[in-house]
Amino acid sequence: MTEYLIRRLLQSILVLILIAILTFTMIHAAPGGPTQMFLGPGLSPEAAKIQAHHLGLDRPIPVQFIIWLGDLLKGDLGYTFKNHIPVGDILWPTVGNTMVLMGAAWLLSLLIAVPWGIYNSTVEYGLSDQTSSFISYLGFAMPTFWFGIILQEYFALKLDILPLSDMYTMGKEGNIFDLFLHLILPVSVLTLGFLASYSKYARSSMLEVLNQDYIRTARAKGLKESRVIFRHALRNALIPIITILGLDLPILVGGAVLTESVFNWPGMGRLFVEMAVAREYSVLMSITLIVSLLVVIGNLVADILYAIVDPRVQLGREGGAAA
Repeated sequence: MTEYLIRRLLQSILVLILIAILTFTMIHAAPGGPTQMFLGPGLSPEAAKIQAHHLGLDRPIPVQFIIWLGDLLKGDLGYTFKNHIPVGDILWPTVGNTMVLMGAAWLLSLLIAVPWGIYNSTVEYGLSDQTSSFISYLGFAMPTFWFGIILQEYFALKLDILPLSDMYTMGKEGNIFDLFLHLILPVSVLTLGFLASYSKYARSSMLEVLNQDYIRTARAKGLKESRVIFRHALRNALIPIITILGLDLPILVGGAVLTESVFNWPGMGRLFVEMAVAREYSVLMSITLIVSLLVVIGNLVADILYAIVDPRVQLGREGGAAA
C-alpha cells in the first residue's frame, strides 16, 4: 500500500507540473495575453514595452515559466500586473471564504443525502423515494443563480429575516452567528445541487449491492435487516460514493462561481471571474493550480478510503505489484 501511494504521489506531482506548463503556455502565448494588457488607450507602445520588460514579459516563455516555477517553490505566487500587489494577499483570504461556504454545503449534503439514499434503497418507489427523485430532478434542472435570486427575493427582501448578500454585516466581521445567518441562503442553493447527485448515487449503489447473492444469503440466514444493511451491504456500497466525493473536492473552489457572484460572497470563484476580466494572469495561474491540487488530493484521499472501507482493494494492489 505504501509503495502504491508513493507511486501515485509521484504521478500526481508530474500531473501538476504538466498542468502548470500547459496553462502557463496557453495564457502567455494566446492573443490578448499578459503582454497585450498594457497596450491600452492611455499607454504608448513604447511605455508598454518598458513595463513588459520590467515585469520580464519580453523573455521567452520557457524562461518565464522557470522563473515563475522557482518563485512558486519558494512560496511566492507573484504580483498583479496592474497594481503590483502580492497575489497571496488577494488569493488566500478568498480560499478560506470559499472553503467555509462550500465545506458547509458539502457536509450538510452528505449528512442528508447519503442516509436518505440508503433508506430509499430499502423502500424502493415509496413516498420517500419519489420525493427524493423529485428533489434530485429539481436540483439538476434548476439554475443555481435563479434559485439564489428567488431565495433572496423571498427571505431577504420580502420577509426580511435573512441577510441579502455578503459574508458579514458591516461592523460585525468575525461574529459567528452573523456568519451563520449569511451562510443559510447560499448553502441552501449549493446543498440542493449536491443533494441531487449524492442521494441518487447512494440509492443506486445500495440497490446494486442489495441485489447480490451474498445479501440474499445473509437474509436467508435470518439476520436482522439492519445488520444486513449496515454490516454487509453498506461497506461495499460506499466505494462508488467515495469516488464521487473524492472527485467533488475541486467543486469546493470552482463550483461556487455563480453562487458567490449572486450572494456577493468574497470567495475564490468570484475572484477568478474578476481577475479574468481584469486579465490578471498571475492570479488565474495560482487559482488553476489550487484547483488542480484539489483534484490530486481528492483522488489520493479516495484511494486511501478505498483500502480502509474494503481491504480487498489493498490486497489486490499489493498482489498486482508483486506480480
